[in-house]
Amino acid sequence: MLRTQINQSKNNIFQVSKKPWPCNVHGISAPWALVWSRPLIQRKLKVKRGSVGWRYNNIKAVAVTEAEKKSVKVRVTVTVQLTGGVFSQSIISRGLDDITDLIGKSIKLELVSSDLDPKTGQEKKTIKGYVRKTAQKQEEVKYETEFEVPTSFGEVGAILVENEHHKEMYLKDVVLDGVITGPLRISCNSWIHSKYDNPSKRVFFTHKSFLPSETPEGLKWLREEELVQLRGNGHGERKSYERIYDYDVYNDLGDPDKSDDLKRPVLGGKKNPYPRRCRTGRPRCHKDPASEKRSSSVYIPRDEAFSDVKGQANHTKELYSLLHDLLPDLQTLIDESDEFLVFSRIDDLFKEGDNLPSLKEKDFLKALFLRLIRAILKTEQNFLRFDTPSPMDRDRFFWLSDEEFGRQTLAGLNPCCLQLVTEWPLKSKLDAEVFGCPKSAITTEIVEREIRGFCNIDEAIKQKKLFVLDYHDLLLPFVEQVRQLEGTTLYGSRTLFFLTPDDTLRPLAIELARPLKDRKEQCKRVFTPCWHSTGLWLWRLAKAHVLAHDTGYHQLVSHWLRTHCCTEPYVIATNRHLSAMHPIYRLLHPHFRYTMEINALAREGLINADGTIESSFTPKKYSMLLSSVVYDKQWQFDLQALPADLIHRGMAVKDPNAPHGLKLTIEDYPYANDGLLLWDAIKQWVTDYVNHYYADPNQVESDKELQAWWEEIRTVGHGDKKDEPWWPVLNTKQDLVEIITTIVWITSGHHAAVNFGQYNYAGYFPNRPTIARTDMPKEDPSDPEWKLFMEKPEVALLKCFPSQIQAIKVMSVLGILSNHSPDEEYLGQTIEPSWEDDPIVKAAFEVFSGKLKELEGIIDGRNTDRKLRNRSDAGVVPYELLKPSSGPGVTGKGVPYSISI
Repeated sequence: MLRTQINQSKNNIFQVSKKPWPCNVHGISAPWALVWSRPLIQRKLKVKRGSVGWRYNNIKAVAVTEAEKKSVKVRVTVTVQLTGGVFSQSIISRGLDDITDLIGKSIKLELVSSDLDPKTGQEKKTIKGYVRKTAQKQEEVKYETEFEVPTSFGEVGAILVENEHHKEMYLKDVVLDGVITGPLRISCNSWIHSKYDNPSKRVFFTHKSFLPSETPEGLKWLREEELVQLRGNGHGERKSYERIYDYDVYNDLGDPDKSDDLKRPVLGGKKNPYPRRCRTGRPRCHKDPASEKRSSSVYIPRDEAFSDVKGQANHTKELYSLLHDLLPDLQTLIDESDEFLVFSRIDDLFKEGDNLPSLKEKDFLKALFLRLIRAILKTEQNFLRFDTPSPMDRDRFFWLSDEEFGRQTLAGLNPCCLQLVTEWPLKSKLDAEVFGCPKSAITTEIVEREIRGFCNIDEAIKQKKLFVLDYHDLLLPFVEQVRQLEGTTLYGSRTLFFLTPDDTLRPLAIELARPLKDRKEQCKRVFTPCWHSTGLWLWRLAKAHVLAHDTGYHQLVSHWLRTHCCTEPYVIATNRHLSAMHPIYRLLHPHFRYTMEINALAREGLINADGTIESSFTPKKYSMLLSSVVYDKQWQFDLQALPADLIHRGMAVKDPNAPHGLKLTIEDYPYANDGLLLWDAIKQWVTDYVNHYYADPNQVESDKELQAWWEEIRTVGHGDKKDEPWWPVLNTKQDLVEIITTIVWITSGHHAAVNFGQYNYAGYFPNRPTIARTDMPKEDPSDPEWKLFMEKPEVALLKCFPSQIQAIKVMSVLGILSNHSPDEEYLGQTIEPSWEDDPIVKAAFEVFSGKLKELEGIIDGRNTDRKLRNRSDAGVVPYELLKPSSGPGVTGKGVPYSISI
């Protein structure tokens, strides 16, 4: 049969010549048909550009041949996960949805062709239909239908979904059986809003990945429109069902409307530079228009939230319950200043003893309520029954050892702050006119006395034997402000270490400094290891102060700032500029899962005004401001790469003949040894992946989505540092590999190293106190504190340690944060559907996975090598924080894909 002749008239309407035979044109039976042009359609139907579906709502009527009438039956199976939402709603709305399920009008699907219509040059009309509920199991519901798909439809490139329930639903996947190319499974794993909340349809692309320039013609408009929707318009308060990604400053940490004491400075901007967080659009505070009102929940794009599908949601709920319910109640029972009177009461916190400390019970009702709480916790919940941390289980007195103090700087909770000493004497870089003499009080005589028999100071520096943990310049400007707060104190600190012949670090001296009243001089005191009683206890108190500084820096910088906080702009930019079908989006997506959810929870109860950090860590209300100073003065994207970080700190030098191209300054440096193997494996996997999709070297520079992504990360997400010269350029495949490897390392390896050892190393808080509450005692017989120290030095140390409520808060939180869920997704174990469907990418992933299994064996071998004293010795916990896999619970090992807890 001959094709009909199509002509165009002056009024911009295509006309089809009449023929004596009838034809069916996309469902319109007529001897002839009209094909409307887009301009006229938009005028007639008033379709607004910017809403997904504006194009395929056009009426496209064309005459077809007999061959084009042929079709195949495609069976469609939709799997919906049983979660909150549509299956846990009110009786009335649930009844309505049961009716729509019964009549088969609850979920509408549309198939989208990858091809354009060859006759019109426009997108083909979608194939629409409802799926009908056919089966329900314990955890999921199946919906099915059959579509008649013309053979001329071409390859299915995407599906559109409309949820006609009254509540959202969690769509797991859609499977098409019978398409010409073979069974097609589209993984969704996404919340689908109700059409009654938002009439826009959801789009899901197939597993095939495309660079923007390679996008099939029939999908280009859909790719662009989806990104437009995800960006939003920057206005209005966000709703819980929305998926809009936008930026804002940290202006919601305080609560000035509740109390003037809870007002906090805005983080982000010229005054206090900071990364950006997700915009919520909440109203501004009455007392401080610069601050955003707090609410009972914080908006995040819907698919960034933990779903009931994920076991990790249970940990998040535990943390939420702990922060919002249990700890506030306990705080009413326990005075903030109540300290542990003897060390045995600290031991009673663990499961072999009582699970709550003894309290100063001031009245009958308080005592009665306390006993009730104890009874409930012992029989029904497990929040405050603490497991014994591994180091304490191996050696009850591990925390007292100077060797363990040095070992943990290389293989503990914060192994990324030690620096090589390259100049002597140690000097401050602060303004001498403001902070006094910059020269350290740790003199050559002190050092040479401590290292006698090894070498002198010049030889020690030349041989790279001296290392420093230096928080002097960071903390000193905060000392006066913090000291005005109740229940805490602060010094600027330096701790000097000496590298012994067996590659262990021996602490030599601790310097604690504070400005005097005129701020032009400092009070500087130096403490050294000692054998006699007075010097020994002063040394222990000095260590408690340094450990509080290191613990605060770990939590605020190494953990929060470098991983959680700095990653959020990457998540936002990725969703705003990289289509879900972009290969780099699909490479990064598993590394961003649930990060925004845990960050939002942190803003609710951990880093907020009077939250766990402020109430339990040394800087108190200045904690977040301190992290802003570190971001402003120290953070650089290029130094987040492990090799660059090691070189910057003097812990390694470039050496083309050494493994990884680096020679470590300390050979037995567990964090660096294991980390570099993991870094190399990640980089090779990223290199293979990038090379596969960017065959032409010029494709990186011409990739408009990729370039917009990197531009927005630098100029908006980290906009306060947009003019820094150290930002990498993104012109070549090598540039892209380095950038992606750095992001993947931070979200997986670095986060694992500073997170999953928290309970093991800080659960027994004398090992890593979060706060030092008292000053170092002065050698003055008339001073009551000195008298107490001389008579009962153990009590003086306990008074310096965290109080009972502070210890309980931190231990409870760390127990949850260190916990792996039963269904944790570990690096290299779980393959993404889009990776699995591409044979070349799948093969590269299998190589990556094999390298990680090999790394596990290497780590096990290192931990049994008696020559490696920093990871294998009597009572020493082996270093496993970068061991890729783990079981559930607090294991001290395992590297998940993402920052999800």
